[in-house]
This record gives sequence, structure tokens and C-alpha cells, in this order.
Amino acid sequence: MESGQITIEFTDGAIDVSKASQLPTIGCGGESIFIGRTRPETHSAHGSLHSLTYDCYKEMAVLELQKIAEEAINRYAVQYVRVTHAVGTVGINEASVVIAVSSHHRADAFTACHFIIDLLKQRVPIWKQEDWEDGTTWKEGHGLEHE
Repeated sequence: MESGQITIEFTDGAIDVSKASQLPTIGCGGESIFIGRTRPETHSAHGSLHSLTYDCYKEMAVLELQKIAEEAINRYAVQYVRVTHAVGTVGINEASVVIAVSSHHRADAFTACHFIIDLLKQRVPIWKQEDWEDGTTWKEGHGLEHE
């Protein structure tokens, strides 16, 4: 989904970081890129982590990411936001989320990037399954709130 200052994308599997990091040339002085990757882990009960598998409620995720991006634009004088998130399986050291932000000044770009990833983790209905040596577990997270 693309709308003026905001692009929201989902990819099947790992993200092509160079593509997801591209921002339009619009005269901004600061660009900030956040890349979230699957890190190698070993769990005492489950063994080595092989990959993560993401699932989401896409329609609602797009709407919520749009709201978050609009909040960042209004709060931090951001000129452009691009959010790309993986669905499906993402291997060790591969990217599962890329947030790219451009602003006139670096401080706003850094702060907005931080703001977006924090709210994505809190509000967007994306779920993560951990694929371990001995099976799978679902990572506790936020996403949809049922209260």
C-alpha cells in the first residue's frame, strides 16, 4: 500500500533490505533505517533456533501501520515512511522488518524510526512462531488487544 508519504509492504519470507530501504529523493537531510533480523539463539529446553515464522491479520495490520506512520509524520516532522514486514518463514540472520524514515533533520528521523518499531510491536496484529530444534513455540507479544 502506498499513499503519498507512506509505503506499507508485506513480503513472503525474508526481506530484501536494499529494496526495502529505498526512500524517495525529496530533499531530506536525514534518513534512518531500522532492520530487525532473526538472531541465532539457543534455548535451554528447545535447543537451537532454526527460523521464525510470522503470521498477521494483513488488512488490520496495514491500517494500524498507516496510523502509526501518520502519527510519526505529525509528531516528528517526517517527510516519508516506509515499513516492510515479512510474513512466512525468516531464517537466521535474515531481515523480518525494515523501517525507513526520511526527515529534514537526523534527530527526527532517528526518533521516528524508534517510535514506529516500538508501536509496531505494541499495536500491530503480527504473530511470531519460533522454530526450534525440538519443535515450535509462539512468542508472546502484543498485537490485538481483547479488553
